[in-house]
Amino acid sequence: MYFNDLKHIPDGSRVYLRPVGCVSAPMAEGRPSFDYAGTGLRYMGACVYGRRDGADVAFGHFSADHILSSLDDLPSDMRDAIHQQIAGFATPLSVLQLSDDIQLPFTRPLVMGVLNVTPDSFSDGGQFLDVDKAVRRGRAMAETGADIIDIGGESTRPGATPVWEGEEAERIVPVIKSLSNDGLVISVDTRNAFVMEKALEAGAHIVNDVSALSHDPDSMALVAKKNVPVVLMHAQGDPRTMQDNPEYDHVLLDVYDYLADRISACEAAGIDRSNIIVDPGIGFGKRVVQDNLSLINGLLLFRTLGCAVLLGASRKRFIGATTGVDAADERLAGSLVAASQGAGSGANIIRAHDVEETAQALRLGQALVDASVMDGLV
Repeated sequence: MYFNDLKHIPDGSRVYLRPVGCVSAPMAEGRPSFDYAGTGLRYMGACVYGRRDGADVAFGHFSADHILSSLDDLPSDMRDAIHQQIAGFATPLSVLQLSDDIQLPFTRPLVMGVLNVTPDSFSDGGQFLDVDKAVRRGRAMAETGADIIDIGGESTRPGATPVWEGEEAERIVPVIKSLSNDGLVISVDTRNAFVMEKALEAGAHIVNDVSALSHDPDSMALVAKKNVPVVLMHAQGDPRTMQDNPEYDHVLLDVYDYLADRISACEAAGIDRSNIIVDPGIGFGKRVVQDNLSLINGLLLFRTLGCAVLLGASRKRFIGATTGVDAADERLAGSLVAASQGAGSGANIIRAHDVEETAQALRLGQALVDASVMDGLV
């Protein structure tokens, strides 16, 4: 249902803002707009969604002026939600402080290189199961543009079976030790607290959990105790069953609600919001084409949570389903388009298999944005 005035949002609805209409700050001078995290960009309006449990989603496109001037006419819960989302969108992202001498600033989209130390990952399973090969691969990715090396020892592809925690740790710990000794930034891709702890002890800096710290009851307390950044990813179901028949009322809003709830749970456990990165989980319990495309196009909605956003679309099935390219390792062109679109839609970290090509594409994209801001052309 479309509405043309915020006052027409049905009573009792939960509201969501997805900013639209990007301009440079000078172009917005003197006009109501939404500041984008201190980037020099502002948004002149937003798509506003409203929904109640069991009801269809209502939406409308409004100028920032209309939204801000209408707030006093809204129920207090809606008004507070909109204020909170505007504030989250405006909050500059903190530098990721990984150790006393290592930090990652969010001055551009960061590249997270995928290193699967597994026999059965969907794209590169078995290629880097050998420790020496994995270490060489990690070093090569760092040399060609990876800011973070994401190391996993358990495949979470659709239909994958769980791996014993001890085996998972044995696969990745030697690789993490070698690469962290090189001074590289390491994230560990795992759902298991035991593996998280072993990886952090070996030198990993970031936890990347496809279950958003819900799989292992000990994981949230561990991350809070270690005070390390964590990636909370949305997935509907577990890897064995997640693609059987995924369903959503509205995929963008359903994923947003899930991530908002997980952020709240993490904060209650003592994890600071500045240490939280959210990931909508492309390909994890999503209808192959429609859900994944909607999530990439709607990434700015997740920026209103006040957290960095990670996008992992590299080589995934939706690219093949859309383009007709069956082999995962032949989906480079589609992966680059997804990465560029994601970065332009609010992603701060791009997870990629093809690091050199992705880094080049993102550098050019960032240069174009920077030049547009300087020229007032955005």
